[in-house]
Amino acid sequence: MTELAIDIQNVAKRYAEHVAVRDLSLAVPRGSVYGLLGPNGAGKTTTIRMILNIIIPDSGTIELFGKSNRDTRITDRIGYLPEERGLYKKMQVRRVLKFLAELKGVPGVEAEKRIDHWMEHFELKTADKDWGLSKVDELSRGMQQKVQFIGTLIHDPDLVILDEPFSGLDPVNAQALKDTIVHLKERGKTVIFSTHLMDNAERLCDSVCIIAHGDKVLDGAVADVKREAGTRVVALSVDGEARDAIAPILSDRTLVSRADDQNRFYEIELAPGANAQTLLQRVIATGAPILRFELVQPSLHQIFLEKVGAKGVEEGMSGQG
Repeated sequence: MTELAIDIQNVAKRYAEHVAVRDLSLAVPRGSVYGLLGPNGAGKTTTIRMILNIIIPDSGTIELFGKSNRDTRITDRIGYLPEERGLYKKMQVRRVLKFLAELKGVPGVEAEKRIDHWMEHFELKTADKDWGLSKVDELSRGMQQKVQFIGTLIHDPDLVILDEPFSGLDPVNAQALKDTIVHLKERGKTVIFSTHLMDNAERLCDSVCIIAHGDKVLDGAVADVKREAGTRVVALSVDGEARDAIAPILSDRTLVSRADDQNRFYEIELAPGANAQTLLQRVIATGAPILRFELVQPSLHQIFLEKVGAKGVEEGMSGQG
């Protein structure tokens, strides 16, 4: 049995003069959480649609669980949450979910049991209220997204593909989704999701791939990606009133390549040839009370900016996946 849930080899997709994906190879192990990262327009959604056989690549091969993704027998092993959400607004929630379950071959009685389980899991069914008896358009946007997520999982898929799953979710519903992703992994499921929210990817993913302008920029385990980025990053926090005093130091490009203000602290990348001790000595010399000074690995957010570039992110904000 193959150890890979997804095996993509040299896949490319072009639309007229636009290259959406160029010579992409990815290996997603079974039972892992894998992040497909990149700005809007990077090629993430195109890649997902090729995995799902919605779009046919111009070249290359895609295998799911050791078989061609064009094998229709694999379809029922996949759960897909598209970026463009859509439910039958005037249908009762339970009827929508039962319909989706039966489309995937889940018998009616079993579907009802699974609907109850997931409705309770996402607190859509409580002792006081069963939102399953309401019409979809009577639910809040966050509740509707929960319902669509239940529809993605109702047939107990082995591979769960989520396209920008955190888009539009409030913190409570986002946390419920994160908890569910962790639970799916614990059950041996494979989860791949696209996002431009680096914090979520850093917390949840075992491995990530960063795509920009259709090209793979990097690919690997999160721990390896962060380790390879080095430890030339300092987390510095000073008393709020002392921020002005250290501003000239942070602007000295012989010492600091970049200073990212995280509000509670600065994430500082040392300039080539500079060292942390020199930075510390200069900050001390200002008399600023130091609350934190620590050598750290760069955040995935910062690695993303370094690899893709702020310009690439801005350009991608108006594009499509």
